Amino acid sequence: MAHIYAGILGFLAFLTSLAHGALHGGSAESILLRAWCHLLAFAAIGLVIGWVAERIVADSVRGRLLAELDAEVMKPPAD
Repeated sequence: MAHIYAGILGFLAFLTSLAHGALHGGSAESILLRAWCHLLAFAAIGLVIGWVAERIVADSVRGRLLAELDAEVMKPPAD
């Protein structure tokens, strides 16, 4: 999940930087350098966000499973 977030955010930052540079008429080298830097920065941010989201989902599922197992173990036996 973390790699998906990193890829999406990095790609969007790259495209946004390219569009911004094209609209404001920068040189090709400066536009590509800025876009590359934004891609790396936002990919790192996406990696962290994806890792946190993955941990939250895993902890939630683990907690729900443990609660269901506890409820099953504490249930009185049926006659």
